[in-house]
Amino acid sequence: MWRRILTILIARNREFYRDRAGLSWNILMPIMMVLAFAFIFTDTSRDVFKVGVISDGAELAAAAFPFLETRHIQFIPVTDPAAAIGKVERHQLDLLVDPNESPRYWVNSDSANGYLVERLLLGAQGLGIRSDGDQGASAGATPQRMAVSGAALRYVDWVLPGVLAMNIMFSSLWGVGWVIVRYRKNGVLRRLKATPLSPWEFLTAQVFSRLLVVLGASLVVYIGASLLLDFPMRGSYLALLLVYVAGALCLISLGLIVSSRLRTEEVADGLLNLISWPMLLLSGVWFSMEGASGAAQILSGFLPLTHVVDAARAVMIDGAGVLQVLPQIGLLAGLALLFLTLAAWLFRWE
Repeated sequence: MWRRILTILIARNREFYRDRAGLSWNILMPIMMVLAFAFIFTDTSRDVFKVGVISDGAELAAAAFPFLETRHIQFIPVTDPAAAIGKVERHQLDLLVDPNESPRYWVNSDSANGYLVERLLLGAQGLGIRSDGDQGASAGATPQRMAVSGAALRYVDWVLPGVLAMNIMFSSLWGVGWVIVRYRKNGVLRRLKATPLSPWEFLTAQVFSRLLVVLGASLVVYIGASLLLDFPMRGSYLALLLVYVAGALCLISLGLIVSSRLRTEEVADGLLNLISWPMLLLSGVWFSMEGASGAAQILSGFLPLTHVVDAARAVMIDGAGVLQVLPQIGLLAGLALLFLTLAAWLFRWE
């Protein structure tokens, strides 16, 4: 069995490597996108301030904390204060406030936006702030100032894990979904049907073949981006590898489901676009889903790419290890096994 799988795997890899145009596009396109976003988003200023509000899930009591009524500020409920403080350090949040019985707020002393939002907070609370950073007198309760420090996280640093995940998604879905439908249309699968090869063996070979191609291309993109851009990698390389391996297996198996019975590339192309574009828009590849509508956040949680992007960012930006991203890895691996089993059950040679 394994010899037959290996034979199909080698044949598929040779077909991919001989298509030099496709190989070049898989490597150059993500690097070009990263460089384009690095150029476009060199200015880290934001039109709307983002303020995290520590909350236990209840409605934010604006009447008890007048600052929460300030317009043109996006208030984001926070349930994990430690993670939110890290975002203040990286300038991802302009301010973090705790409006509970003992009010506090965290501000990055190096953040221009943080300085402005702190002024707005103290003004809304009826307080003042002197040039030395100390608060003036107030008749009401004074929020305790908690200063943090840290360099700003560039947009290109934040978007890179998502770009790598996006490249894996497109290469995984089209690399098997579109190709196998072409095999069926051209009669290749009809000839393979006459061999001892079983559907499970054929699909398993396709999965491992595409996995090697996807990881190889992603490694080249990662190395190329690291040579051109000084982006952070604070976590475990093993954790990052496991995240992308599990994500690739899941997305490849999803592509196999699409290709299990279709006869034309046009229909396959339409279905693959129908699957990929919602993931591209709702998985946090280009922008954070924080502050999005509840329905959008719920839908985002059902998309495999969301868990790949979130886990990769946790590793590269937050310094997570294998244990911290193990739930996402387990979920993606479980989905991969489920999708592959379903694809083998649905698969038809003709």
